[in-house]
Amino acid sequence: MPSIPPGARSEKLADYVRRCLPVVWREEKLKAADRVELSVCIASGASHGSIEPHDRHVVILYFQGNGSSLPPRLPYLSDVLKGLSKPPEAGIPSSVRYTTVALSYRGFWSSQGRPSQQGIEQDAAAALDWTIGTYGSKGEPVKIVLWGQSIGAGVATTAAARHSSSSGLRVPGLDISGLILETPFTSVKEMLTTLYPQRWLPYRYLWPFLWNWWDSKEALHTLGQSRARGSLRILILQAGKDELVPTTHGMELEDICKRNGIGVQRKDIAGALHTEVMARAQGRRAVVSFLEEVGAS
Repeated sequence: MPSIPPGARSEKLADYVRRCLPVVWREEKLKAADRVELSVCIASGASHGSIEPHDRHVVILYFQGNGSSLPPRLPYLSDVLKGLSKPPEAGIPSSVRYTTVALSYRGFWSSQGRPSQQGIEQDAAAALDWTIGTYGSKGEPVKIVLWGQSIGAGVATTAAARHSSSSGLRVPGLDISGLILETPFTSVKEMLTTLYPQRWLPYRYLWPFLWNWWDSKEALHTLGQSRARGSLRILILQAGKDELVPTTHGMELEDICKRNGIGVQRKDIAGALHTEVMARAQGRRAVVSFLEEVGAS
């Protein structure tokens, strides 16, 4: 963890075009700080109503889990964009544009390099800087939402925490407005204990030697001390039948948010396994509703 899933290098966007329509994805390239070339997939959708230069724009930066290549996730991301394109409900602005930027980590799909935590953190920082630089300088109100699935939730919280406390690329008035944590775990260390609960097994004691140490608890505490706390909102999505991550992990992250004054909501998606949250209508509706709230704020 992270690992490259079988077939991750051979997936093609063309294989998923029909399942994504009418949403159309395009691939672009960017480079991390160490010059590793990365792939991102980009698609846009809009709620009903005319889109003018000064209308609201919500940009979602998506961080995948490590159990799949990026292209198979695009139909689910497309379903969310389609849901955001439905006729608006009363009180929701009718001219909000939504763009999704989905990052393929180094070593996955068509990105160069080999995956590691340090490398993926550089990838996330590069993708966030690219997103802010691309969409934050067009003169229209922009809100950034980071969305991570499974290990991607750790990538998202870490990227948000580092951005909130760094002097990196910024656009005045533009901060991260939302986090979507889909089937998150609290930390790699606590997942080791979850996977190997028996005290007589040595594995649970080997966490100091792990190559990966993502810790969403620590990242949320950092966000709670940042200036972004007041405007940040978080959605935690848990799989009702998650076979990997216990429900207590999401509950603990929710509690940390509340204790740090961060707006949070947690949803359990009934019947879903770890990778099935977006395959369920309840999961898609929760994300669409959350993004509409961000667009309306």
